[in-house]
Formats: sequence, C-alpha cells, structure tokens
Amino acid sequence: MGAQVSKQVERIKSVTTEKKALCELQRSRGCDFPGCDYHCPDRKNWMAGLNPEKLTIDQIVWPGTHDSATNKIGIPCISRPFAQCQSLSIYRQLVKGTRVLDVRVQEDRRVCHGILKTYSVDVVIKDVKRFLSETQSEIIILEIRTEFGQQDPPDFDKFLVDELGDYLIHQDDRVFRKTVAELLPKRIICVWKPRKSPEPKAGSPLWSAGYLKDNWVDTDLPSTKFESNLTHLSKQPPSSSRKFFYRVENTVTPQADNPVLCVKPVTGRIHGYARLFITQCFPRDCADRLQIFSTDFIDDDFVDVCAGLTHARVEGKA
Repeated sequence: MGAQVSKQVERIKSVTTEKKALCELQRSRGCDFPGCDYHCPDRKNWMAGLNPEKLTIDQIVWPGTHDSATNKIGIPCISRPFAQCQSLSIYRQLVKGTRVLDVRVQEDRRVCHGILKTYSVDVVIKDVKRFLSETQSEIIILEIRTEFGQQDPPDFDKFLVDELGDYLIHQDDRVFRKTVAELLPKRIICVWKPRKSPEPKAGSPLWSAGYLKDNWVDTDLPSTKFESNLTHLSKQPPSSSRKFFYRVENTVTPQADNPVLCVKPVTGRIHGYARLFITQCFPRDCADRLQIFSTDFIDDDFVDVCAGLTHARVEGKA
C-alpha cells in the first residue's frame, strides 16, 4: 500500500514539473511565428477567406479534433467525464473551424470511445452534410475507423459512399498539390480505417489508412508529449513533398496509474500550448512539416493558430 501511495506522489510531482517546464518555455521563448497575429474574420468559411484559387491542399494546417463525436458519450457526471474529448456537436465544431474529424465506430455503426457508446454515425453524417450545404469552399478530412477491440460495421464502405458520394474526393496522390478550387465541388477526403475488412483501393471514393498517419504517444505528461510531438514531426518529409497527411495531437490522456482520470483536467495540461508548439517548430526546422494539428475541446484560438500559419504559407511568409 505504501509503495502504491509513493508511486502516486511521484506521478503528481512529475506532472507538476512538466507543467512548469512548458510554462517556463513559453515565458522565455514567447509565441511569435508567421501568422501568429491572424484572426479569422469568419471561422465557418476560413478556407474561402484564404483564396481557394491559391490555397493548395499541402499548404493547409488543418485544425482537427481528437475523438470528435464524444460530446454526448456515456452518462452525464458519471462515465462521460472519463471519455468526453469534445463538448460541441460535429456541426458546431465545423462551424467553429474544425476541418479534420476523428470518428470511431463499432459493429452496429454507433460511435464509441473505448467501451463507451454514443449516438449513431448517422448523426455525424447529418451534421457534416448540414455544414457543407451552408458553405461553398471548405474541405473536410473525415477519418472514420473501427475502434480498437471492436468489429467492423458490415458493408460500411458502401454505406459511406452511398451517404457522401456527391461530396467525396477520390483517392488520388495528385490531390495534395491541387488547389481547393480545383477540387470543388467535391468537399470530403474520407479516410476509412477498418480492422479486418478490405481497405479502400487506389482510385476509390474512400482513402486508405496509409494516407493519414501519426505517432500516438500515450501519456498524461505534457512536456513529454510536447517534445515527442516535435521529435516525430521533425522526422517527416515536408508537407509539400509527401503524399500522405501527418497528424500531430496537442493532447495528453489520462493514465490508469495516475489519480486524475477525467479527460478535461488532464488534457488541459497541454491544451493552451498550441501557439508555443508552432513557435517551437521554426527553430527546430520542422514548421514545413506541420499539417494536421488536433486537439481536445477545440476553441477559437486553436483554429486561428492553424488558419494563421496557413495564411502565412499562402502569402509566402512561412
């Protein structure tokens, strides 16, 4: 018992030390980067505001959400705090400026996070369609995967094509160099990641798992995650030369051996350091590799950070 208590005390000390490390880094280095003073005049249409005729897919810093469809997961005040990573609906996230969605499903087509279930994926599809019907030049990356330990929904690829067919941008390596305007009126890059079912093939309306990569570091230590993200990002090719999307997650996650298990206070340890992360990408020579940048509980400033760096790239300032 004493050893367990001692371990918990050490874990709390580690968290405190790492929080102070990020705070000190921000205090000493600041948060100045090309586009840092940019504020979206209209987050619902922020891509349209950056000139779709000039904006290429590989220039975009895509603001994404982690476990996007968890706003109503579990039982309020009981199981929800342990699994909820977003408080907004899919539609409200898109209106706020989110452009990459991370949706996990199980065999009955219900969205889930681990063992906890929420609404049907039809709710996600409905929200996406609603947003697209209200905008003209916003491109979305919709990643849907079968959750770990779950079975693939039967004929799910056919379901996605039937539901989203008119909007789907087909799997094609040339997409990365195209402008937003060249892709319109198609609006969705849908990455389908089954566990056992066949993956989408070249030329398919859906994109296979290899087109969206990341290096997930499962930790609740904010400085450890921050530095690991920079290290993994620095090993990627520049976004202008690669033919896949690479995601960095500005998140930390609860761990079973730590006394704090609710998502919001844990992920809050790193949430406010998105600007610092982009700032640190420049002296470490990996700013040209940043592409998808995701977070829990997305807010306006996170979107402005991504749109600002995108704007600087379009203007040739980054």
